[in-house]
Amino acid sequence: MIAKDNYLQVTFSKRRTKLFKKVSKLCTLCNAKVGLIVFSPANKAFSFGDPSIDVVVDRYQMRDQPLNLGNMQYLEAHKKANVQELNDKFNRINEFLRLRRSAVKSWLRKGKRHKNVSGGLLQLKRSMENELIN
Repeated sequence: MIAKDNYLQVTFSKRRTKLFKKVSKLCTLCNAKVGLIVFSPANKAFSFGDPSIDVVVDRYQMRDQPLNLGNMQYLEAHKKANVQELNDKFNRINEFLRLRRSAVKSWLRKGKRHKNVSGGLLQLKRSMENELIN
């Protein structure tokens, strides 16, 4: 057992990477469908799936149930919901970037001095990063 937390985290990260590479090779060489979920010492989840973790988990959950119209409709609805969520997120980011570009253009048109432009752009970059993280 590793005593220090930072050593534990570094060891976990290295071994997680190696484990994911091994699982990837298994998928490639054997055409296996694999899902792997690992929790870090900080209780953060990391996953790997081929073709994706969602597909593997859905297949696992449906393994004892015969494929019927209800199951297929459930899976299709789940996939559509995931796609819709990703599309919504993409549209929000695009709108955010459009508004930021417009704000930068407006700001530059106001004739700010060159030295103030770089500071303002840095501040704008930080605010964009903060908004995209949240």
